[in-house]
Amino acid sequence: MRRLLHYLWHRIYTTWSTFWFVLPFVVTYPIQVLLGRKPSLHRHLHNLNRGWSTFAIRMWGMPVDIVRKQPLPAAQPCIYVANHSSYIDIPVLFKAIPGYLNIIGKSALAKVPLWGPIFGSVYITVNRNSAVSRGRAMVQAKQSLEAGRSVVIFPEGTISKKPGEEMGPFKDGAFQLAIATGVPIVPVSMPLNHRFMPDVGGIRVRYTPLQVVIHEPIFTQGLTTADVPRIRDEAFRTIASAFRPEAAGIPGPSRLGKPKPEPSPAPQANPELELPKS
Repeated sequence: MRRLLHYLWHRIYTTWSTFWFVLPFVVTYPIQVLLGRKPSLHRHLHNLNRGWSTFAIRMWGMPVDIVRKQPLPAAQPCIYVANHSSYIDIPVLFKAIPGYLNIIGKSALAKVPLWGPIFGSVYITVNRNSAVSRGRAMVQAKQSLEAGRSVVIFPEGTISKKPGEEMGPFKDGAFQLAIATGVPIVPVSMPLNHRFMPDVGGIRVRYTPLQVVIHEPIFTQGLTTADVPRIRDEAFRTIASAFRPEAAGIPGPSRLGKPKPEPSPAPQANPELELPKS
């Protein structure tokens, strides 16, 4: 009986969460299309995306604890570097980080029906298997920072194989970009997102409180490319410091019968995302 109740709860909550994520997009889709056509209106589209994310998270019923170690640098853009652990990382960041953000996401996001072209028009997409695409993404991010728009980058390049427990090695691109533009790096930890919606190749949703830790900035003015490894490793350690050992691991599937072990995911390529060489 207990297994049956858990199974029903998981199915009901997954359906509820999916419904309240999809509905706001469907309702606002015509407005998003119109806003996405003109770059001058993209700020308003970003605010709409932020409202969509905040509303969906509220309807999911999850408390989100946002911890700010100190006030963010005023009157200047930043590069936010965050661990990548779940499909909901972007919505959670939109809720937690203020301002008009740009975000670097994989090019596959722009191919999602209906929503993909809108995402691709407002944010930066990159094919990490293409050196040309990686270089173009870094140039676009540099232009964004110069225009006063902060950028979010996942320096692992892909969702971790052991989210909330281990991160993949950080790539240098975000840190090279920060030094080249003189903007601060702000490490961001999301230690629990994988407990809500893990990367399992399908939809698996579990109710869990979430947390976002926005750490002290790492200032880069006066640094050179020789400092990239140091600030990269500092950001890595800072993000990992907020992980919770008790939250390690991905929640298993809900089944009525005896649980079966899941196959390990195949390794994925994770090429370098860095500034193009001159």
